[in-house]
Amino acid sequence: MTIPRLPTVAITAAATLRPADQAAVSAASAASPMLLFEATDTDSPASTSDYRLFPLLRSGETSASEASDSHLPLEPPMLSLPPRASIPSNSISKHSHRIAKGTAALRNEFGPKLVIVMVDLSWCGFKTKVFNVGNRRRVNAPPLSAQSESLKIEYALDSPSRSSNRISTPAPKSANADGASPVIINRPGTLHDSSFFDPKNKQYAATREKIAMDTLDELLYWLVHEDGKVAIHDATNSTVERRRAVVERVSSEEGISVVFVESICTDMEVLEQNILMKLKGPDYINMPPDEAIADFRERMKNYEKVYETISEDEENNGISYIKIINVGKKVIAHNIHGYLASQCVFYLMQIHIKERTLWLSRHGESTYNRVNRIGGDPPLTPLGKRYARAMNDFIKKDIIPPHLDPVNDAEEISRRRQGVHVWTSTLQRTLGSIEGFEEDDWHVVHFKALGEIFAGICEDMTLEEIEGTYPEVWAELTKNKLNYRYPGSGGESYNDVIDRIRPLIVELERMEDNLVIITHQVILRTLLAYFGNCSLEEMPTTNIPLHVLYKVCPKPYGADVSVYKWNEETDEMELIGGNELLDSERGNEFSV
Repeated sequence: MTIPRLPTVAITAAATLRPADQAAVSAASAASPMLLFEATDTDSPASTSDYRLFPLLRSGETSASEASDSHLPLEPPMLSLPPRASIPSNSISKHSHRIAKGTAALRNEFGPKLVIVMVDLSWCGFKTKVFNVGNRRRVNAPPLSAQSESLKIEYALDSPSRSSNRISTPAPKSANADGASPVIINRPGTLHDSSFFDPKNKQYAATREKIAMDTLDELLYWLVHEDGKVAIHDATNSTVERRRAVVERVSSEEGISVVFVESICTDMEVLEQNILMKLKGPDYINMPPDEAIADFRERMKNYEKVYETISEDEENNGISYIKIINVGKKVIAHNIHGYLASQCVFYLMQIHIKERTLWLSRHGESTYNRVNRIGGDPPLTPLGKRYARAMNDFIKKDIIPPHLDPVNDAEEISRRRQGVHVWTSTLQRTLGSIEGFEEDDWHVVHFKALGEIFAGICEDMTLEEIEGTYPEVWAELTKNKLNYRYPGSGGESYNDVIDRIRPLIVELERMEDNLVIITHQVILRTLLAYFGNCSLEEMPTTNIPLHVLYKVCPKPYGADVSVYKWNEETDEMELIGGNELLDSERGNEFSV
C-alpha cells in the first residue's frame, strides 16, 4: 500500500478579524471545544495539545462556498479500512500481533509543517498544540489598576528572548504546565479592560505586539525542536503589518507554512449571541455581566479602529487564507494547498453556534458483559433491558417534560421530538437499548461505524482466554493499547476506530439538533475524550462503566458534562457528578 505524502501543519492563530467579527469566530468554537479558532488574543480558554478531534476525510453540505486559486478535494480519500474488512498486510500471519506503524504515526513523518489559524488535529494523529496570546497577556502584561496589582496570580510566565532570527534558544515556558488560563483569586473585575486595547496608547500597543511575537516564538520552538506538526497561534492579527510580521518570522524557519483565517460577521443576532458568550471567558468570568458586556463592546470599537481585511495586495504577495462569513454560510479559500490546509477549509464549512445537548451511553448489560467476554453480537440480559427502559424514559422526560399536555401542548411536543436524533450501532445490544424510542417513533438511525472495536482472532473470547491463548497479543495490547491492532481479518486498533467514526464526528458537528448516541465502550471513550479534552494516551484506559449516562452540552469554552448512574433498586437515574468526575476516570482501568 502506498502511503500518501501528508503535509505537516503548524497552525498559527494568525487570523485576521474585524473586532465586531471576532465574535463570530469565538462563537463558532461554542459548537465544539475541538474547534479552536478563537481569533482574539484575549478570549480563548486554556489551550494545549489535547483539544477535540479535527474530523477530516468527509465531504458535507454547505449553503455557499467559494474557492480562489485553491486545491480542495471534494471527496477526500479515506485512509482507514472499513470495519471487519480484511487487512492483507496484517491478517493472520505470525507477525500479525505486531504494532503496525499506522497512518497516525506516518502523518507526523511526512511533508512540511503548516501554520494555520486555530483548529486542533491531535485526534487525527497530528501532533498539535495551541499557543494562546491571551493567556500570556493575562500573566505577563501589567494590570491596569492598583486594585488589580494587588491580586494574587497563581503562576508567572518568563518572557522568551528573540536574540536571533531562527529558533535556537531554549523553549519559552508556557503559561503553566498544561497551558491553562491563569486563575485569578478573588477577582472583582478584569486585569485588562478595553483601554488596554486602545491603538492610540503606544505603550499598550507595544506590549501587545511583544506578547504576540513572544508567543509566536514559543510556537516555532515547539515545531522545530519538539517535533510538532500543527501549531495554532491564537491571536488577533487584524492588521497588514502584523500579518506581514508573522509571515516574515515563520518564513525564517524551513518547511513551515502559514494560513490565516478571517471571520466576517454581518449577522447582528450572531454577534449579540457571541457577546453574551464572552461572559464565560477568562477575562470576564468574574466581572458583573453588564460591566463585562459594556467593556467588551468598547474593546470591539478599539479593534475596529485598526482592522484591515486581507486585501488583494496581500493575495498578490502569496498569502494563504480562509475567510468565513457569518459562521460558515460562506467560505472563501485562497492559495490553499495540501491535505491539512484543505481539510481546515472543509471543517470550517461545517461549524455552527446553535446550542444543543448530547446524551451518550453504552448499551445495557449484555450476556458477554456478565462473563467479561469481548466482541460478538450478544443480546441484553434482563438487567440490561431494565437499564435501557430507565435510561430511555429519563432522556425522553428531559426532552419532553411531564408538565406538557399531550393534547394542549401537542405542537410543542412535536417540535421537541423532531429536534432529536437517536444513533446506535447495528449490533443487537444497542438496538435493544433504544426500544423505548423505536416504540414511540422517534428519529432513529443505525450506523455500522458505531460498532465496537473488532478484535480479530480474539473476538468472542474472555480476557483470561486471550492472555492464556495468545500471550504475545496480550503483552502488546497491555503495552500499547492505542496503536495495537488485533491480529486476524478485520482486526482493529483504537486509531482505526477513530478513523472509522471520523465522518460521524463531522456530521455530529454539522447537526444543529439534539442527539442521543447509544454505542459501545471504545466508541464512547472516543466521543467523551473528544468533548472532554482528554489526550489520546489517556483515552483507551478511561473508565466508562455500564449503566451510566453522560449528558454533554457543548459550550464556547469546553463542554458541560453531567453524569447519571442507574440505581437498580429505585430504577432511577441519579446525578453523581460532572466534568470533574469524568476527568477523574481517565487512565483508571484496563479493559479491551
